Amino acid sequence: MITVTRLDGSRVVVNAELIETVEAVPETVIVLVTRRRLMVRESVDEVIDRVLAYRQGLGGQPDAVRGLLPLAEHDD
Repeated sequence: MITVTRLDGSRVVVNAELIETVEAVPETVIVLVTRRRLMVRESVDEVIDRVLAYRQGLGGQPDAVRGLLPLAEHDD
C-alpha cells in the first residue's frame, strides 16, 4: 500500500498492486486495474518511488516496476 494526496489535500492509501498506469496530464493521474482514476498531488516519479519502496519492502522485484518508466516519462 502507498499513501498519496488527492488534489483537495486529503490523503488516501492505494493498493500498489492494483495500479495499472501513472500519467501526467498535467496533474498526476493513477489509473487502477478497476479503471478507477485518482488525481494526486505527487509527481509521477514520486508515485513510482513509493511503489518501488513498497515492492522492496515486500522483497519483490523493483525492476518489474521500473518497466513503467518509459511510459511515465513522456511529456505529452
